[in-house]
Amino acid sequence: MLVYNQAMRISCKTAIWAGLAAFAFGALAHGHGVAGQDAAFLQRSAGAQAGPFFYLGAKHMVTGYDHLAFLFGVIFFLYKMRDVAVYVTCFAIGHSVTLLAGVLGGWQVNPHVIDAIIGLSVVYKAFDNLDGFKTVFGAQPNTKAAVLLFGLFHGLGLATKLQEFQLSADGLVANMISFNVGVEAGQLAALSIILIVMRHWRATAGFIRHAVMANVVLMTIGFLLMGYQLAGYFTEQI
Repeated sequence: MLVYNQAMRISCKTAIWAGLAAFAFGALAHGHGVAGQDAAFLQRSAGAQAGPFFYLGAKHMVTGYDHLAFLFGVIFFLYKMRDVAVYVTCFAIGHSVTLLAGVLGGWQVNPHVIDAIIGLSVVYKAFDNLDGFKTVFGAQPNTKAAVLLFGLFHGLGLATKLQEFQLSADGLVANMISFNVGVEAGQLAALSIILIVMRHWRATAGFIRHAVMANVVLMTIGFLLMGYQLAGYFTEQI
């Protein structure tokens, strides 16, 4: 009976984590999506409209599950606010540069490839949190440089989506700056909530045990996102 109860508990935990992974993957697969009234606004907008673009930038980050999954992995084992600030700044610099340069420079990049790399960034951070690099390869990559590098791809992913709407050149620079500032504001808001949750979670007795499973799930989500986007890419080539 005891063995049966233990097996049931393990099965329930596995089912819960699997359900969370499936839900998160569904969200991640559409992490950059812009639809409905937001899409209609982007298609007809002309001239400098700082307020609306600031709002759209903040909204995208708060609902951008791929960005948040990566940030969640980045700050997972960061206990000092100074360290959090350094890593988040590296990410912000990266995605700000390619967001602005991608849209203003008209860079044409396949969105499936970029989103697959974004999925890879989630895999990387979860694998790093599990000490995978030291264990498997015996070496640790420069984590700050990696966050900056993947930040460049996250920004480029968003830039590719914005370019789909053929934004008006009238007021484009001001609008993209406002959008980017909104992204940073949304990132700070989302990060504040994540840090509050993490602070309480870390205070629990089972944090380390659950942390391993959480990063396994995070890595699984990253692999699923990569597969989803690569399948989309190869389907286009047929």
